Amino acid sequence: MSPDHMGAFRASVLLTWVIICNNVLCPVLGYLYNNRYAGDQVFKITPSNDEEVRTLREILGHMKVDFWQPNSASLICHNATVDVHVKRNDTQGLHARLKWENIDYQVFISNLQKEIEKQTGYRSSRKRRSEAQYDYEVYHSLEEIQSWMFMMNTTHPNLVDVFSVGKSYEGRPLYVLQLGKKRRLQKKAVWIDCGVHAREWIGPAFCQWFVKEAINSYQYDSVMTRLLNQLNFYIMPVFNVDGYRFSWITDRFWRKTRSKNHKFHCRGVDANRNWKVKWCDEGASSHPCDDTYCGPFPESEPEVKAVAKFLRKHKKRVEAYISIHAYAQMLLYPYSYKYATIPNFNCVESAAHNAVTALYSAYGVKYRYGPASTTLYVSSGSSIDWAYRNGIPYAFAFELRDTGYFGFLLPESLIKPTCTETMRAVKAIASGVLKKCKTDREKFPYI
Repeated sequence: MSPDHMGAFRASVLLTWVIICNNVLCPVLGYLYNNRYAGDQVFKITPSNDEEVRTLREILGHMKVDFWQPNSASLICHNATVDVHVKRNDTQGLHARLKWENIDYQVFISNLQKEIEKQTGYRSSRKRRSEAQYDYEVYHSLEEIQSWMFMMNTTHPNLVDVFSVGKSYEGRPLYVLQLGKKRRLQKKAVWIDCGVHAREWIGPAFCQWFVKEAINSYQYDSVMTRLLNQLNFYIMPVFNVDGYRFSWITDRFWRKTRSKNHKFHCRGVDANRNWKVKWCDEGASSHPCDDTYCGPFPESEPEVKAVAKFLRKHKKRVEAYISIHAYAQMLLYPYSYKYATIPNFNCVESAAHNAVTALYSAYGVKYRYGPASTTLYVSSGSSIDWAYRNGIPYAFAFELRDTGYFGFLLPESLIKPTCTETMRAVKAIASGVLKKCKTDREKFPYI
């Protein structure tokens, strides 16, 4: 065999191995590695008064636990449930302490490993080779999602473009899909990002669902036809590409971005605490090992910096910013960092009401809505506050299904209903963007 043929053969073998690793072997290796969750439990704890809140903060603050909801011990409050993932060696101790303190609790996931295995492992049978076969009712890997984006561009060039706004810390491209009729270039726009937190897999599933439904209903759904003709949608299916891939291959519950190690070998920043508005104040942590670590400085994460740069450049056209998260069944808007009413409250409140009403009409699922600070908790450095302060008048964060029964392990059987109802809500918000709503610009000149 000639040297040229030998080189080509080696390249072919290498490419085959990469494809196999991405689609089959690596998830299996991840599955075996994730056996460490065997025996872990998820507790749902409900402190009923301030004394129990103080006690629970002390108990959990001295344990190495993974907060699902809220994000940290400091955000625990009475009559609000605390969902926390506890390692198997600590479960008996926590059971005993909570019983001793007479704090109400239950275990809603008794063996976390078994729940994970329902969503991970060997999945070579998933349909992904063509648009007709692509399965929107399963969770997909990063490689599959990115291949799907280019496939949509190829099959629907009149409605879809794909471009990169930058690169992640580990050098992966940050792809954004532009959806909308191309005959008008300076249309108003709506930004939608998913997968800011790596373990919230329902987010990327929704972004893909939205694109599929928008394209399929174009021409015969009058609302969607109008939206795609008059708006551009910038859709980022996976914001936190490094973290999402890490959660897929290795750690199902990784939350943060993958970034340079600053201290204690805790690599990662909460990308939704890394924006400039009241950076690293309440609801965020300056400790690198915390899930809500805000980073060493605002926009320290290349993913945040790239998206912020893009939105600043296009802020005269972007009328709505929508960030998709999980879980809690809420629709939140500014402010997150303080208790105050936004100047265009009536417009935004009306849009939120219309959105949750549209969402409810699908399956009767109820969402709470309101300012993030009062509806959820005070938190600084959030993307919706940043978007609002940078002139985007409608800034929303969805917390999708459910309210804690499955938590971050929402089954694939619930992808379709969750995405169907959320689609209605997003369409309602986008439709509102096309209507005029009066804002007091003297109070808020940068909107």
